[in-house]
Amino acid sequence: MNKAIITVVGKDTVGIIAKVCTYLAENHVNILDISQTIVQEYFNMMMIVDTTKAVKDFGSMADDLEKAGEEIGVTIKCQKEEIFTSMHRI
Repeated sequence: MNKAIITVVGKDTVGIIAKVCTYLAENHVNILDISQTIVQEYFNMMMIVDTTKAVKDFGSMADDLEKAGEEIGVTIKCQKEEIFTSMHRI
């Protein structure tokens, strides 16, 4: 299984989850786990996804998600699980 971590941060607005989930579904990326919270007007979401059957290569997917975030005014980052884990190890 090829896992990736997707984080979404920014001001809350209608359609953030829909935009991200629609993109993932259209590209055959399975959501394994998702956590989302809103603190006052700030939105934060973290997803663990399986990219094994993804239509696009990882770099294209990460770029597409970043652009989608810009369109709706949030920051979307997509990292391979092993990179995310290494960066957050103490």
